[in-house]
Amino acid sequence: MKKQMTFVVDVDRCLGCFTCAMACKNQYQLEPGIKWRDVVPAPPEVLPIKERAFYSLACNHCENPVCAEVCPVNAHVKREKDGIVVHTQPKCIACMQCIETCPYGAPKFNTKVELAEKCSFCHHRLDAGLEAACVQSCPVGALRRVELTTVKDWKQYPPGFLVDKKLNPSIRFRLPTKPFIVKAQDS
Repeated sequence: MKKQMTFVVDVDRCLGCFTCAMACKNQYQLEPGIKWRDVVPAPPEVLPIKERAFYSLACNHCENPVCAEVCPVNAHVKREKDGIVVHTQPKCIACMQCIETCPYGAPKFNTKVELAEKCSFCHHRLDAGLEAACVQSCPVGALRRVELTTVKDWKQYPPGFLVDKKLNPSIRFRLPTKPFIVKAQDS
């Protein structure tokens, strides 16, 4: 099996604080309204406590990335050494095919520069021996970067997450345990 770096999201730990999303915006000075990483509430079947379970989402660095498949100028390329799907914006011709075909909504259109862009897993930081900005910023360790083969018993398709076995997204989730409910005793 080829090496595949992935994000893992521990839904039990995630506070929904958006620190990961803000670190990404900060790292790349993203335009207002553009987010490469977002934090979204998980559906109630994950944990039926309102505003307690969240998914931190960005590009899934799929095994078979449709963005790389449809890009006519190879602006999206899956790296052999780690499976990261890198977007090279200067190559982009704004054809919008990546945006239109990615079912996960990872590529975004930047109206200021009129080009597509997306999370490239902070590959330049990883190549320099640093951690991805979103992972480094998580105050509770809910978002981590790992080699996919080391992930055991984590869900690829939790409730509310689109199943696309052809693309085979690399992201994995650890779902929360139900909290222990203490019931008041009758006096």
